[in-house]
Parts: sequence; structure tokens; C-alpha cells
Amino acid sequence: MMLDYLAYAALAIVIVLLLSAAIRILREYERGVIFTLGRFTGVKGPGLFILIPVVQQMVKVDLRVMVQEVPPQDVISRDNVSVKVNAVLYFRIIDPERAIIKVGNYMVATSQLAQTTLRSVLGKHELDEMLAERDRLSADIQEILDQQTDAWGIKVTTVEIKDVDLNETMVRAIAKQAEAERLRRAKVINAMGEQQAAEKLVEAGHVLAQEPLAMQLRYFAALHDIAGERSSTVVFPLPMNLLDHLSPRTGATRL
Repeated sequence: MMLDYLAYAALAIVIVLLLSAAIRILREYERGVIFTLGRFTGVKGPGLFILIPVVQQMVKVDLRVMVQEVPPQDVISRDNVSVKVNAVLYFRIIDPERAIIKVGNYMVATSQLAQTTLRSVLGKHELDEMLAERDRLSADIQEILDQQTDAWGIKVTTVEIKDVDLNETMVRAIAKQAEAERLRRAKVINAMGEQQAAEKLVEAGHVLAQEPLAMQLRYFAALHDIAGERSSTVVFPLPMNLLDHLSPRTGATRL
């Protein structure tokens, strides 16, 4: 009787172990790639399903968007400037079968491919483009990565270039270049202002030449401005023809 009890207990334990090994539950964002005697037989999940112990094996795959940081890469730009560039890669698995069967380790493969693509794409552009057009370069890298990882069942959704680091010598050179550019613009603006002022003075001269009385009014305005200033004695030349307009006109000339 005791032996029968022990046999039933052992059988119950074996059944429980088999069921625990056979019953699998996957979350909504998980899928299981099933292999039966080493051959691919399908993808299961989410929810509850049963595996045949020993005969079937499962590889679990996460379908959520994964974030992977691309370590800093030494890049030589098209204008021969050495910089360090790092980025962030966002991707997700859209075909669990290909992600497991077509590539040995999709995480490592995607990371290595991102590093080589980053160096290849940025090396074709000048430093100014790397600094000013990050969005366009990130889109180019994302498109290339998405095309190459499609065979692995991976969709690259976003690539973001984080930092473009320069050495101190290059930073100082760029600062000098920016300062020289600001000085150049200031000189150009100043020259344009002088040119416009000269053009307006020429126009004013033409107007005053056509109307002598306007010249006299301008003369009086200048005297008024000088009188308002705190100054000592001011010697201001008085044109003789101005007195002709101020003296009374007579019909006869004195002899």
C-alpha cells in the first residue's frame, strides 16, 4: 500500500513537471519562435499554448521598440576634419522568424551595421553639414539601415545623431572663422550704409541746387542747431548772397 502511494506521488510529480515545462504564457508584446526537432514549425503567442517537452523548443522574441546607443565613432569629414560622432538607434522586430533564423544575434548585428553606416554616411559630408543638417543626415542613415535590416525582419524607425565632438584646436579655428565672418558682414553693412547715405546726399544736393531758398532755410537750421549747443564763440561764415534776399529791394540804384 505504501509503495502504491509513493508511485502515485511520483507520477503526480512527473505530470506536474511535464505540464510546467509544456505550458507557456507569452505577453502581448512577445512571440515564441517554435522549433520541433530542430526545424522551424511556426510562431506562437501571445497568450497560453503548450509545447511538447524535449521535442519542441521555443525562442522568445520581444516586439517592442528597442533603443540602442551607437558608441562614439571617429569620422573624417569630406573637408578632412576629424570628429567623434555618436547616435541613438530605435528599431523593432516585425518578423520574429527572420530575426531568429536569418541572423545569429540581431542586437549585435544591428549595432555593428549602425556604426559602419554612421561612418560611411557622415564621411561624405563636410563639417558644416554635420553641424547644421543633423535631421537630414539622420534620415539618410535611417533609410540605409532600414533597407539593410529588412532581410532580418527588423524595422529601423528612427536614428538620432546626438553629439558631434571636435578637438580644442578645431573649436578655436571655428570660433575665429565665425568672428571673421561677423566682421565681414559688419563691414559690408557699414559700406552699404555709406553708399545709401551718399546717394541721399546727392539727391539732396540736386534739390537744393534747383531751389536756392531751400539752401537758405537749411543754413538757418544749421545756425539754430549751433546756437542751442553749449559752446564758446562760434565763427560761422555767412554767404553774401543771403543778404541780398534779406535787404529791401528798391527800384532805383543809388549813385
